[in-house]
Amino acid sequence: MRFAAFETSTEWCSVALWLEGEIAGIEERAGNRHSERVLPMLEKLFNMKNIAASHLDAVAFGAGPGSFTGLRIACGVAQGIAHARGIPAIGVSTLEAIAEESAEERVLACLDARMREVYCSAHERRDGRWHEVIPALCTAPAAVPKPPGEGWIGCGNGFAAYGPMGYARVMPDIHPTASAVARLAAPRLAAGQGVDAALAVPVYVRDKVAFTEAERSLR
Repeated sequence: MRFAAFETSTEWCSVALWLEGEIAGIEERAGNRHSERVLPMLEKLFNMKNIAASHLDAVAFGAGPGSFTGLRIACGVAQGIAHARGIPAIGVSTLEAIAEESAEERVLACLDARMREVYCSAHERRDGRWHEVIPALCTAPAAVPKPPGEGWIGCGNGFAAYGPMGYARVMPDIHPTASAVARLAAPRLAAGQGVDAALAVPVYVRDKVAFTEAERSLR
């Protein structure tokens, strides 16, 4: 199987190719230039590996939660390629991608959601795959949950923004990458879980990008 993966939910922009079990990936801090950088980065990988979009069997993308604009960029690029090529697409949780990138076994993944909130979910690796212990939610930093049991590590830029939030060990520099998205997507695509381009959509978790004046006065 050959597929491309995209992750643009944070300030990082990353692209990866899964080529019969091998991964080639590149990433850069893009600020707000993800839409300008993602396709040139894909083209760079195509040239490095001497392949083209016509060789792809599927596409994967970081589906969210994260930056609304970033999620739409990754999803839009994946949809465009999938539709043009008639191949399946699959979205992967950005929080699960953080867990995958961490190389830990028990991870509370946490992203800064702005507006004094964070996105978070808890994932535990068992039997070679991730199991969601706490589903994705958007909450105030003070309300970030602690999963049952010991050995949980806090990962993601939510911890850079708001501190340890009750966790003894945190890794704030861990971020979702296209390579992590590719590793998570590969077995799911092999199992036929890819969908039509039109059905591949972002997962926002929160449905607003700003508070009203009244809401701000209460926070």
